Amino acid sequence: MADEKPIAIAPARTLRAELVAVLAGADEESFETTPVDALDLRLDGLAGDRHAGFTRRAGPREPWHPRGAEIRSGRQISIVSTEELEEIGRAMGLSAIAPGWIGANLQLAGLPRLSFLPTGTRLFFEGGAALVVEAQNAPCRHAGRAIARHTERPGDELTFPKAARRLRGVVASVERAGKILPGTEVRVRLPEQWIY
Repeated sequence: MADEKPIAIAPARTLRAELVAVLAGADEESFETTPVDALDLRLDGLAGDRHAGFTRRAGPREPWHPRGAEIRSGRQISIVSTEELEEIGRAMGLSAIAPGWIGANLQLAGLPRLSFLPTGTRLFFEGGAALVVEAQNAPCRHAGRAIARHTERPGDELTFPKAARRLRGVVASVERAGKILPGTEVRVRLPEQWIY
């Protein structure tokens, strides 16, 4: 114990970003999302969204639980950044990737490393709504298929998961309900951080 290194603790800090776009699916079956004028965040997510609810079924992203087991949902909201979408697009040889193609609910600008926001980061929106970052969002072939439909390049289905690794954004849960509007500022509160 005496020779263990002390744990370095990075202090909490606040960043600022702009909410560029808010997007919603047409129904519970829709993977892709489209821009809307505003989102009404509820404590169980977005009404009618495929990720709404306090619980969900465990899938391949949670191999520590039996597949199909009911677990708490931390995937109510999908958040991406303008900067990371551009980086993925460059890696795929595309001029742009629309956030709705990959099922995003929020697009932020001003956070070029959004995918590395730690679990427990809180996003505070004008009007009082707040989200808590739960995890990095892993890229999948489902999103790749959506991109391939738009680009009409079938290979993009397999290219996307590789190009978007650690750039796919984050998933979050609603901590405080409220209405959010594009074009507004977001306060991003990072918690204290350390490596165990």
